[in-house]
Amino acid sequence: MHTQSQLFGNSLLRISFGIMWIAHALLKLFVFTLPGTAQYFASIGLPANLAYLVFTMELLGGTALVLGIYARQIALLLLPIMAVATWVHLPNGWVHTSAGGGWEYPLFLCLVSIVIYLQADGVFTLKRSDHFLLN
Repeated sequence: MHTQSQLFGNSLLRISFGIMWIAHALLKLFVFTLPGTAQYFASIGLPANLAYLVFTMELLGGTALVLGIYARQIALLLLPIMAVATWVHLPNGWVHTSAGGGWEYPLFLCLVSIVIYLQADGVFTLKRSDHFLLN
């Protein structure tokens, strides 16, 4: 059984992670633009149209995390996006402040996804996660 402070901690992690995903999506929309993001995806060997799917998943997934809608499953479903980001930044070195951004920050976010998946949803949820793969 989880204590009240653990549940509030889980909520804080889930909500802040959701805000990060929303900000990441809006960066693609307002700063890089979706066509610019698609062009970048193509430049690193990914299908250009994948940029639109990634944007949608980031925005909807982040919103679901903030609202607490199937948060554990959403965290797990967003994991491949950040795993690819880690792979893309791998040649740039460890520190994310390196030219082109390093891989430590995206790797950390991968681990946050796993932690959220392994924890309870927390409080302030609209739809609690059912057991999914692991109990």
